[in-house]
Amino acid sequence: MMPAGLDELARRYGVDAHDRQRAETSGSISKILAALGVDASSQEAIAASLSRSQGREPPVLRPAEDAKCYLPSWLEQGRAWGISVQLYELRSRRNWGIGDFADLALMCQIAAAAGADFVGTNPLHALFVSDPARCSPFSPSNRLFLNPLYIAVDQVPGYSPQDEDAGATASLRELPEVDYVRVAELKIRVLHDLWRRWKATQPGLPPFSQQDFVEFRDRHGASLHGHAVFEALSVSMVAANHGSGWNGWPREFHHPESASVRRFARENRDEVSFHAWLQWIADAQLAQCASIARRAGMRIGIYLDFAVGEVRDGSGNWTDPEISVAGMSIGAPPDMFSATGQDWGLAPLSPIALERSGYDAFRRTNKALMRNAGALRIDHAMSLWQLFFVPEGSPTAEGAYVRYPLAQLLAILAEQSLLFRTIVIGEDLGTVPHGFRDVMRAARILSYRILYFEKAGSAFVSSGDYPRLALACLSTHDMPALGGWWRGDDIELRLKHELIGQQAAAAQREERAWDRSELIATFQENGLLRQGELSPGQCGSSEPSSFPPAFAVAAHRFIAGTPSVLASARLSDLTGESRQTNLPGTVDSYPNWRIKSSVSLEDLASTELFRAITDAMAAERPRPV
Repeated sequence: MMPAGLDELARRYGVDAHDRQRAETSGSISKILAALGVDASSQEAIAASLSRSQGREPPVLRPAEDAKCYLPSWLEQGRAWGISVQLYELRSRRNWGIGDFADLALMCQIAAAAGADFVGTNPLHALFVSDPARCSPFSPSNRLFLNPLYIAVDQVPGYSPQDEDAGATASLRELPEVDYVRVAELKIRVLHDLWRRWKATQPGLPPFSQQDFVEFRDRHGASLHGHAVFEALSVSMVAANHGSGWNGWPREFHHPESASVRRFARENRDEVSFHAWLQWIADAQLAQCASIARRAGMRIGIYLDFAVGEVRDGSGNWTDPEISVAGMSIGAPPDMFSATGQDWGLAPLSPIALERSGYDAFRRTNKALMRNAGALRIDHAMSLWQLFFVPEGSPTAEGAYVRYPLAQLLAILAEQSLLFRTIVIGEDLGTVPHGFRDVMRAARILSYRILYFEKAGSAFVSSGDYPRLALACLSTHDMPALGGWWRGDDIELRLKHELIGQQAAAAQREERAWDRSELIATFQENGLLRQGELSPGQCGSSEPSSFPPAFAVAAHRFIAGTPSVLASARLSDLTGESRQTNLPGTVDSYPNWRIKSSVSLEDLASTELFRAITDAMAAERPRPV
């Protein structure tokens, strides 16, 4: 049973277990409260904590007064469309085996020429330079900074064609998947050479002058220095077989202000400066992408992605340990999709520490992302209200939701959005608390609506019933591209990787056949798909034959025809990809976050499917001349 007073103490601090009657859940609540700095270890401790928290009220799920995110006046009545990409997947004849910022700039120009107003990306947050195999963009080391592997090396000051190992880069370009380890080895080695060459160049020309770098370091201060020290230390620790994450390092290196860390930073000043320089170069190249997108005619430009958290052993958690909750991980409770729940391996921010610091960490992260973003997608937008905490070493089912100061976070989000003129999109998929979408709408945060999920019972909702304040799209990175969905490739993948059994697979195949026939009928009824455009085999519900391009065009015209202010097409749908970007539930058994586009950027605009879909999107949502 729940100890006397523990339920009230949990309520005051916004800790809400999904099953408060279980003894083990009571233990988890005590652990979570302790991690937040609230003692609930005994009946006496609970009583003392209740006394200290007298008058404290938990956050409330309701709209925040005057917290309205930026929405340009032309979107009050108008609509726009864009293309979403995984930056690493971009293939070109000049990159070094991974999509880079120069590729992103070219992608923006291609999209703008087709009539698009934005190009969306995966999260570009800093990962681990020392351990490039840790490549999930949704498991960042530090959300304040960028992944240096996206630097276009041939655009760095001082670069010469002789710096490139043409054979190695050609080999990496030809691979169907990104080889992060080889790419990192090649890029970092040449970037080290360019760093040394750049230092010898006095004073250099803007925006890459010595003075520009000094000003960048001054502007980002202790945060940048701490991240650069972490990266340099991480490289050193990997070489000594201690691993890339700080919790595997010798204890004297666990705190950024320790004597050992300070000594390392002094003795390795040049290496620390190199990692700061990488951030400066990456930041400048991303800013150039944003500028190129606008100059190409895009009204929104780059659309960035904000991951829900940072890994526990990364730079962010190491440089600012007080702001995160030690011994806790973000996850999800058991539900129909996962009987045991989920542990995402990410460190949650402490709502109490956020409050004490004046929400500085949240403000700084939003500022870092919005500076170059015409739009920002918040992954798992419900994190503004609550996150599911899982105590380390406990089953996921014994976790609990912890509430966040929603009104204050919305006020800061709106403040930064207005300051940088950044549209905010909230990824509100999965279990959405009742009333949360009302809060989003009041704050002018766009909802995220996926065709496959927009149903009324077993029928798909009509395009006219999509909400106005939303981004409409077909799917996400965790789902198959349209061709894979049509064939049921994702079902077979889940079965192959033992994520589902034969019975579940059979049920999902049956449901997919129904959905396929329903969408065909919906598109035909709306005049998006004419009789005769599909063969009898393609219309068959049980074993569909080859994927029809006419269906792809109709699906995109459908989402483009919704009243939602934004609509987005995935690059993987524009190029007819068959392989899924990410297969949730797998780690090493599937090449998550590695699969490249089958079409190079130089050829993209001339491909038939790309032209057909983008022409359809542009016809439904024309950009004013």
